[in-house]
Amino acid sequence: MSNEGLENPVRPAADRLLMALKMRGPQTVADLGCATGVCGEAARQQLVKLASEGLVEAKPQPRGVGRPRQVWSLTASGNSRFADAHGQLAADLIRLVRTQLGDDALAKLIDARAAEQAATYAAALEDLNDLSGKVARLADIRTREGYMAEWLADGDGLLLIENHCPICVATNSCEAFARAELNMFRTIFGPAVSVDYIDHTINGNRRCAYRIAPRRADSTGA
Repeated sequence: MSNEGLENPVRPAADRLLMALKMRGPQTVADLGCATGVCGEAARQQLVKLASEGLVEAKPQPRGVGRPRQVWSLTASGNSRFADAHGQLAADLIRLVRTQLGDDALAKLIDARAAEQAATYAAALEDLNDLSGKVARLADIRTREGYMAEWLADGDGLLLIENHCPICVATNSCEAFARAELNMFRTIFGPAVSVDYIDHTINGNRRCAYRIAPRRADSTGA
């Protein structure tokens, strides 16, 4: 699996905890301590401090018999610590194109951007033949672009997981961006491979995730 390391001893403990919550979602103090190399009590103290700053929050999670355990997650303010690449500017430009030139012009611009991305990614993957190698390299490329991407095996297929969306404001203001990205990935991998969303931020999920798998011989469509 390719992903950003969470156990970087140079990074301050608070930053490591925020990164772990961003990359792995809600977790207990014990889970966070294991993921970041911070002992349980130190992790708890850091989380309490981050909570006082409005960056994290704890919610009880029932677990049958006994007291509910506390599960920590990022707040909206905590998520905002992970930069959105000029997202508000992009959202404003989308609004202006839509109002001044119309939805058709906006759709053409989005499709043109996706086509350029597809060509760039396809060129970067063209020396690879196996699907896992292609997904691994694509995850590395997307991580460099700010998506905090990783990949893992999933039965007969693979998951491409993007733990951060650097264009989240733009994507959430125009669902055509999400459709264009899905179609772009389908173009890159070709008709012999299926690519489908399993999570997306526009649906309220904390991340975007795609399932990528060889298409069965009897499969007839995307």
